[in-house]
Amino acid sequence: MRNIPITRPFFGDEEKKAIVEPLETGWIVQGPNVAEFERLFKEHSKANFACATSNCTTALHLALLALGVKEGDKVVVPSFTYVASQNSVEYCGSEVVFCDIDLKTFNLHVCELEKILEADKERKIKAIMPVSLFGLSADMLRIMELANARNIKVVEDSACAFDSWIDDHHSGTMAHAGCFSFHPRKAICTGEGGMLICSDEEVYSQVRVLKDHGASKSDLERHEDGGGSLLPAFKVRGYNYRMTDMQGALGVCQMKKASYIMSERRRIAKKYDEALSNKAGLLTPFVPENCIHGYQSYVCLFSDRPQEELSMKSVQNNNIRRNKFMAELESQGIATRQGTHAVHTLDYYSKRYNLADEDFFHAYAADRLSIALPVYAGMSDEEFDYVINSIEELL
Repeated sequence: MRNIPITRPFFGDEEKKAIVEPLETGWIVQGPNVAEFERLFKEHSKANFACATSNCTTALHLALLALGVKEGDKVVVPSFTYVASQNSVEYCGSEVVFCDIDLKTFNLHVCELEKILEADKERKIKAIMPVSLFGLSADMLRIMELANARNIKVVEDSACAFDSWIDDHHSGTMAHAGCFSFHPRKAICTGEGGMLICSDEEVYSQVRVLKDHGASKSDLERHEDGGGSLLPAFKVRGYNYRMTDMQGALGVCQMKKASYIMSERRRIAKKYDEALSNKAGLLTPFVPENCIHGYQSYVCLFSDRPQEELSMKSVQNNNIRRNKFMAELESQGIATRQGTHAVHTLDYYSKRYNLADEDFFHAYAADRLSIALPVYAGMSDEEFDYVINSIEELL
């Protein structure tokens, strides 16, 4: 029996060699490799500033803090996302305002966002966190238009959106800050690790201080500037959200392979599009004309009817079929996943905000009906054909 993973990091001898270097030089945390990784990422995304962090969740937390989000404020977040999005808001002592999604894109529905903002008569909403899910950028043009009209900050959760574009704008560059993940499920992998990009130097400076315990200078800066024997000043309370230099070394190698990694993911996605285009019951990813999809995941909707005809009953019935379908593929050695959570249905958030499953119906439907298929750089034709043949037999 074959073993086809949901994804596979694209590592080689370069990574093996690079990860040993920090052990030999002594720069273990936030050293020259992290600095080089930041430079390469900034260059690739065309951002003004880039700051590496321990993971994307900590990057989101820092972005909200640096943009002035505080206790008592409200932040709009789509319900269909990984729970880290909402968690980062609560770390600030702020309140999550859930927003439904567009099932066609799996991203925040701008019409629903507009309704939420119009209902916010007391102007408690201080930020919006659109999520560019699975590698497709959220509708940032319209989101920024709504946000700017109300002087609301925008933090784009770009955890899945490396090399995702709207026209010539990389994901994260249109918002006040964008945050990325390098978890093994992502296209670029450093084990764990995150990156925050922004255009405002003041925001960037605050993030650099906050992620390093509040230190006025990093260890590397003190070493390069001289006077490294003296500890830096600490004018604010910070956090230990630093990236290790071993992760930075992996990141440098991955950025040098990014073009190949992304072309491979898009090649596989195109093959899925063609192979599944006429398969009843499996709706393939939608990509607007002005967008370039990053395909962190290839996520379909498992449904026997058009999206506009879905009901709670049909979702629940198709959910049973989807789960059986995924179990059958797993028994044949093919890994799949549901897309992600409808966070408003998770115990903590449903109880905290007194929410029912049907309150955000499209997010609920996406939770119960989404299915991610294997996609990774280096996926062979034989592996791909095995997946498609298995899907065709089951459908």
